[in-house]
Amino acid sequence: MKFTKMQGLGNDYIYVFGNPPENVKELSIKLSDRHFGIGSDGMVFITPSIKGDFGMRIFNADGSEAMMCGNGIRCVAKYLYEKGYTDRRDIGIETLSGVKNIHMDVTAGKVAAVGVNMGKSAVSEEVRLFVCGKEVLLTPVNMGNPHAVLFVDDAENAPLCTVGKALEKHEYFPGGTNVEFARILAEDKIRMRVWERGSSVTLACGTGACAVTAAAVARGYCRAGCPVSVVLDGGELQITVNNDKTVYMRGPAEFVFEGEIKEC
Repeated sequence: MKFTKMQGLGNDYIYVFGNPPENVKELSIKLSDRHFGIGSDGMVFITPSIKGDFGMRIFNADGSEAMMCGNGIRCVAKYLYEKGYTDRRDIGIETLSGVKNIHMDVTAGKVAAVGVNMGKSAVSEEVRLFVCGKEVLLTPVNMGNPHAVLFVDDAENAPLCTVGKALEKHEYFPGGTNVEFARILAEDKIRMRVWERGSSVTLACGTGACAVTAAAVARGYCRAGCPVSVVLDGGELQITVNNDKTVYMRGPAEFVFEGEIKEC
């Protein structure tokens, strides 16, 4: 099995062109291990698609399948263009949360940045939940996958591994959820850290950045139609939430290395 390691703001995955094998859950757990495997937040398989130009399936480091990955889909676009599978800068990629329309900024034959129409956000009313011996206030957001957004005064010391971990599998979220801790720095800038469903703490989460911005617009912290810079541990994404709730994400994607797995 030939693979390509790629990352978007440090959110790294093992990319394989082709359909996932039958043992994909065990394979993702094994290869994602950062000590005994390749090391990643999971695996992404780039597949044929009837609904889009290409498809993608994402498997987390714990073997569970994700519906969508904002950083991952940007890497898929770069992979397809730079490896010659498409010469178009605008393509549609099918995910479990629908087809996402992609635009690639290309310079000298290389993809410099990728913009993604992430679809419409659905921001729910605030909810108070009891976790880790205290009550927390959060905003549920659906970006095609579930998110719990907590606005905090100190994102750097956010309780990712306690509150974040507990909220991921809280009974309020039957299928689990991603958890974001966000601090509003300005009307056009947010600091965010994330506990990702199925992958624990990661350096970035594209759908999470979209969810946080959508929640911030809904609560009046940021303005609709204006780009917001979301600062994650791995870098920055530009997120715009329009008046009709449609969310646009723009950010980088990078190759890390390639290799071949002899035994799986």
